[in-house]
Amino acid sequence: DRHDVNRFWGSVMFLLHDTHSESRPTQPQSKIDDKEFDIPQVDTPPTLESILNEPEEEDEPFILEDTCLLNTENIDAHSCETSSLASSDSGDPVETNATVHGSVLRRNLLKGISAQIVSAADKVDAGLPTAITVSNVIAVGTSHGLALVFDQNQALRLCLGTTATGAEYGAVSALSINHDCTRLLCGFAKGQITMWDLANGKLLRTITDAHPPGTAILHVKFTDHPALAVCNDSGGSVFELSFRRVMGMRTCESRCLFSGSKGEVCCVEPLHAGPELKDHPITHYSLLAMASLTKILLIGLKPSLKVWMTFPYGKTDPASVPLLAWQFVAVQKTINPVLAFCRGDTIHFLLVKKDESGTIHVIKQRQLQLNCDLISLSWINLRTLVLMDSTEKLRVVDRPSQEELETVDMAELQLVYNSSHFKSLATGGNVSQALALVGEKTCYQSVCSYAGQIMYLGTKSVHIMTLRNWRERVDHLLKQEKFMEALSLAWSFHEGTAKAVLGLFADPAKRKGVVADKMVEILLQYVDRSLKKCPEQGKIQAMEQHFQDMVPVTVDYCLLLQRTDLLFNQIYPRLVENSVARGVFLESLEPYILSERIGCLTAPVMRDLLSYFQENGMMDSVEGCLVHMDITNLDIQQVVQMCWDNQLYDAMIYVFNSGMNDYISPMEKLFQAIGPPLREGKPLTDEHVVMGNKLLVYISCCLAGRAYPLGDIPEDLVPQVKNQVFEFLIRLHSVEAAQEEEVYPYIRTLLHFDTREFLNVLALTFEDFKNDKQALEYQQRIVDILLKVMVDNSDFTPSQVGCLFTFLARQLAKPDNTLFVNRKLFDQVLEFLCSPDDDSRHTERQQVLLELLQVGGVVQFDEGRLLDLAEKTEFYQICEFIYEKKHLYDKIVDCYLKDPLRKEELFNYIHNILSMPGYSSEEKQLVWVKALQHIKVSQARLQMLCPLEHTPGREKSLSPQTVLKLGPDLHELLVDLLCQFSPQQVIAFLKTSQDYRLEEAIQITEKHKLHEATAYLLEKKGDVQGAFEVLLQVHSASGSYWGLGAF
Repeated sequence: DRHDVNRFWGSVMFLLHDTHSESRPTQPQSKIDDKEFDIPQVDTPPTLESILNEPEEEDEPFILEDTCLLNTENIDAHSCETSSLASSDSGDPVETNATVHGSVLRRNLLKGISAQIVSAADKVDAGLPTAITVSNVIAVGTSHGLALVFDQNQALRLCLGTTATGAEYGAVSALSINHDCTRLLCGFAKGQITMWDLANGKLLRTITDAHPPGTAILHVKFTDHPALAVCNDSGGSVFELSFRRVMGMRTCESRCLFSGSKGEVCCVEPLHAGPELKDHPITHYSLLAMASLTKILLIGLKPSLKVWMTFPYGKTDPASVPLLAWQFVAVQKTINPVLAFCRGDTIHFLLVKKDESGTIHVIKQRQLQLNCDLISLSWINLRTLVLMDSTEKLRVVDRPSQEELETVDMAELQLVYNSSHFKSLATGGNVSQALALVGEKTCYQSVCSYAGQIMYLGTKSVHIMTLRNWRERVDHLLKQEKFMEALSLAWSFHEGTAKAVLGLFADPAKRKGVVADKMVEILLQYVDRSLKKCPEQGKIQAMEQHFQDMVPVTVDYCLLLQRTDLLFNQIYPRLVENSVARGVFLESLEPYILSERIGCLTAPVMRDLLSYFQENGMMDSVEGCLVHMDITNLDIQQVVQMCWDNQLYDAMIYVFNSGMNDYISPMEKLFQAIGPPLREGKPLTDEHVVMGNKLLVYISCCLAGRAYPLGDIPEDLVPQVKNQVFEFLIRLHSVEAAQEEEVYPYIRTLLHFDTREFLNVLALTFEDFKNDKQALEYQQRIVDILLKVMVDNSDFTPSQVGCLFTFLARQLAKPDNTLFVNRKLFDQVLEFLCSPDDDSRHTERQQVLLELLQVGGVVQFDEGRLLDLAEKTEFYQICEFIYEKKHLYDKIVDCYLKDPLRKEELFNYIHNILSMPGYSSEEKQLVWVKALQHIKVSQARLQMLCPLEHTPGREKSLSPQTVLKLGPDLHELLVDLLCQFSPQQVIAFLKTSQDYRLEEAIQITEKHKLHEATAYLLEKKGDVQGAFEVLLQVHSASGSYWGLGAF
């Protein structure tokens, strides 16, 4: 074996000598004399790259950094900037969800290794690459039986085997490196297995009898046990390989674990635990997962062979490739292995755990359904899977959320497939059709993962996929000037919602601090770039749109980060340099202020905001903003004057209240405006009405403890504000009162402005006066003032006076009432409202009195006197109210008859009494008799309006004169009316009634052209032919119309 190695290196050195003299012909390899070129074996063989004198760019070494460590608490976010194998980024386009998750995978071409694979094939006939495996080194097998071993600098350190051996053994079909990177197993297409020492390149074992002859090695894999491996051949069988060294002799014992006769196995995967998990209790079992064409098997090799689980696939595509992948994950604060397996488009997950008794339990987890046929399955970290489908597209999937994060097209890689080994072409193709069909898409030996990195073997290159760390993913978007996407992605890192995260602290506070710093950097870059790339001057609309796209984004993220200092002290000063940017920024603040997301501005920004709104006539915006902001840093008097001059009353009140804790001055200013026109009897302008309404609402808010126009008065100020407002309202005179001013000017003004609403405000306020002695005193005082101002005052209308007494009646009717009102005042009001000599406002006075009675005022009056006054004043609705209380329904009939405005409603009233439940038979009888006595219409018409089934006396027999039958003429009249006003009810009536004459009814329906009703009557008459002809004419007319429409 040593001789074979030296001979190969002699050939290589000869080619090196030849490359320096282009004129010398190349001698064939077969003519080289081994004795002539007796080259001693060297400890550090030269790389193919240097041998073939092909200068390459110096590649970065690949850093096999375990990114799957379970404990990530102490990872420094700044120290994880890169873990790539090469410096260049392939720049492959991301096809889906690019703006949601950014570019998750970093794809690199291993230039040094790729170049040497190609060179080896061309210059030393190494053949094409067939298999790859990775540990601390990378080993690539070739079709001519060689294994090329590269170190972390992509330098070739070992070339194991010879082409002569390759001619005998066939292509390298499988590779495996043990856990401490000291041994390499090579499986061959003709069934042999070799073991090599990776320290010195020495061949340690050649195994030719581990499995039946004539079958290719599909998989050969070390377990974590140093002397144990497994192999899987093209016969579908699986064998355990136990390595021994006795008396200096290296041996290998083989044991069949699974016979292909029971169902061919085409994939095996031992459970490997990293150094940090070497003491995990489950590692003592040397678990092995096997995938046959029909099921998954989980067996333990130690301490004795045992099958722990079988799991059938169910219905699958026979051409789909079975796939297996192990990963230790944290579930419910314990770390256990999870086996992912699939065949087709569904990935299943099995959690494997050991209980205290030593029993292995396999628990099925939530499966992952995809819409593609998979040919490769790899974990890249604890939560993330990298899959390859049959179209050679990589799909990055977050397992917990089952969300697809990224898709990368790998077609240009020209992935190496293992089909020839599955068909065992090197041994004559003696495999089953089922295994050969699966083999069409197998690439088991072309994809390998190690320490959070996945390598893919192409026909001329090796590519490596790693997760980008969080900072790289953000920077990748920034390079494309996708600032909004970069901010969105960074915020997901900040909040802990991002997927496939690498390089961040597990501690939330530390994580947020690091990401927030990065987001501040992005925001400032975004602002600078927007200012630099502003459209040409003069195109105002384009410039405005440009900044409108940027400013809200920066404001949103500054608020999310709680960094208004960044917004106002760093970003705004930069935008001020551009007048358009300044205006857009100031206008953009308004919605944030109105929604109270921004409550405090710096003094310069506040001044600029108010000035900008004033200059651009946006005074409504000024008011909207002022009432939502902290205004303590403003010139209060100046702002108040500005608000008054521009009729911004809400803002003025807010400034007085919030800026100076002054709740009285706003009322004084508003009363000064609306008082004079009301006293002089002049009509109010729209502006005065607005002011008066705001005044009422403001008073209501103050008395209820609410701030105006929104929010609440500070709790410690509420009693003081209520007392101040009450004292203000009950003042005998205003501050600068003229001699002719009437007493209680403020209450008088509010009563004149809107009596009902002012009393409603008081009513709401009185609801809270239950156990407050001082408040109850204010309540009685205000009621006394109201009576004094309104009673015997000709300035107020009956409606206004009625409103007062309705208000009082409601208050007096409360069970906990403490108010005192002289009952004589109610009698006085009754006399006033029921004055028979006053014909003015008759309806208004009646409605006022009715409302007063309905709210409980009836208890304040003598019912007999009230009824007498109502009858004299012709207040028939008042009479009805009293009769209703006494259940004298027959007397209400008289009220309807006497009331010219409601006379027409009498029949409806009688109908309701006779037909609705809740009335006794005697009450119905009295109403019926009263109706017959007084209504001057035919009894037949009355009977129509009051159907027989509702007539009193159906229970008790009445005299023949009372119960009447309707003649056919009335039924025919009803048919005519239905034809005119409710044609859809005609047929239903004709079917239920039997009291009309057929001929007359037919004439009526024909007159109104109700053909279906006519046909029904003709059929009822016995004239079936006539009925048919009527319907035929109708359908013929419709058909001819449709026919014309068709053309």
